[in-house]
Amino acid sequence: MDSQNGGQSSNDLARQAAAQIARKKVLAAYASSAQKSAKDADSSNSHLKNEPITTKINSESWKKYHSAWQNYYQKYYNDYYSQAAKDYIAKERLKDAREKAEEEELLSSVTRSSARIDKKSGLSLGTRHSIQENLSAEEADNAANSESKLRSLIRKKATESAKKTRRKRHLFPILAGVAVVLLILFLQYNRLIFAPIMAYMSPGNAPASQIEAIDPTITQTVSADPRLIIPKLNIDVPIRFGIALSEVMSAMNNGVAHYRIAGASAYPGEIGNLVITGHSAGDVYSSNPYKYIFSGLERLEDGDLIYVNYNSVRYTYRVIKKEVVDPENVAALVVETNKPLITLVTCTPLGTSRYRLLVTGEQISPSYEGAEEAEVIKPTEESETSLPSNEPSFFEGIWNFLTSN
Repeated sequence: MDSQNGGQSSNDLARQAAAQIARKKVLAAYASSAQKSAKDADSSNSHLKNEPITTKINSESWKKYHSAWQNYYQKYYNDYYSQAAKDYIAKERLKDAREKAEEEELLSSVTRSSARIDKKSGLSLGTRHSIQENLSAEEADNAANSESKLRSLIRKKATESAKKTRRKRHLFPILAGVAVVLLILFLQYNRLIFAPIMAYMSPGNAPASQIEAIDPTITQTVSADPRLIIPKLNIDVPIRFGIALSEVMSAMNNGVAHYRIAGASAYPGEIGNLVITGHSAGDVYSSNPYKYIFSGLERLEDGDLIYVNYNSVRYTYRVIKKEVVDPENVAALVVETNKPLITLVTCTPLGTSRYRLLVTGEQISPSYEGAEEAEVIKPTEESETSLPSNEPSFFEGIWNFLTSN
């Protein structure tokens, strides 16, 4: 291409000039032939001078004209395609030369690097020649194996991904089952965890400083609200008196309950056994605020003080013994005594209802001289066959619900 001649090269311009010259020659030959044919027609047909002359092309002239154009175009296209083929061959040779130069440069670079490595490692000249001879073969092998390695890698990754997916699919039901089991275990046995913790916390509502300030040697006038106070355990809780046995469990949702049976039916200040029962453990999700009220009862020792406010009088008791009995041993509450006694009842071990803990104390204030004896209650159909227990556990609640219907 030539930018100075409208984008055409000198060869193109030469071919165009030759074509114009050939065209002019063909036209000139055609014109002279036509004139000669006209003159011959005038001489041979002089009698037809007055008639219009119709010029006809001689077949020989047309063949010459057509042959001239064919020769021109054949030469033109032969020159054009010949030149295009030469240009293509030249480009390919130039490309091959560049690639060969790049390969030689790369080989030279590898050879120099190999020579440096050999020099540092102390390889012999024969060993270096051997390495150089094997270098191209190794590269060819690596190139041949690259595709298979890539396929193997893809296949390996796909296999690992499929295995992971299968493991996840198998693992999900296992994890779901474990979660369900753990949830059920938590619902059933959470009190085993939280009850011991609550035993060393303050289950009561009153500050410890107020409870510890009580003087047991002084008979105090207090409010008419019945309450149980244990300074060592920081307990200050309401007591429900005068309730039926069937109401004891519901009463323990609002504090502690007075538990009256035949042989153990005393009220505060009366000669006999005053029995008060409360929960030591419950489910953490239970709404009962007093489910841990007696969780620390086993910490009481002989000599510890217990206070009961009743009818605006505070009664003081001193712990004299502790014992663990079976739940069915209701008779353990029935004792022969000439003193006012108090027995606190709760479940043990903590978090279970396996046994019952009985903590007994005797009244030391006010004086019980001249005190009345407790009312004698005759056994009835309402008499309990087992001591009160903690709230039912998860499965116990379900079983009670099913069997109550």
